[in-house]
Amino acid sequence: MRAARTLAVAATALAAVGFAAPLATATNGPSSVSVSPLQVERGGDNSNGVTVSPFAVHQGGILTITVRGCAGGTVTSNAFATVTLGPAVNGVSTATARIFNNATPGQYNLAVQCGGRTLTQPFRVIAGQGAAGGLGGSLAPSSTEMAVGGSLVAAAALGGGLFIARRRRLTGAGV
Repeated sequence: MRAARTLAVAATALAAVGFAAPLATATNGPSSVSVSPLQVERGGDNSNGVTVSPFAVHQGGILTITVRGCAGGTVTSNAFATVTLGPAVNGVSTATARIFNNATPGQYNLAVQCGGRTLTQPFRVIAGQGAAGGLGGSLAPSSTEMAVGGSLVAAAALGGGLFIARRRRLTGAGV
């Protein structure tokens, strides 16, 4: 009978650790977007000094525009509101644009107005909103959440051990 209780407590502790393992090892999802071999994944071969990342972006997603040799300017497109390039650092200016939630999926072009010249770069909007469901995989656990979870597992293991030790002492049974 004692073995059954010990086994039950051990199984419960292992289950608690087992259910916490996926959260502890969760990642922030895929690190790249696959596109056709004809397109460079970062959205351009940098021949005109403009690249976009990612090349394929979800509706409502964030597009990062990088421009070489431009000390400021604006970026326009039908897929997002006009954004301003930041100041150049080492000859590179960047801007981030949020794609409209209702942008029609498909191929788009952006235009960079910089120093009296216009540079263009294509990008693709894909259907869907991406992951934005809270802690259900869209965010990594914080160190506080991990500490609380670890403390709860340790408390459960300690409590189970004390319960078994107390029961043995009260009944006077030995192993």
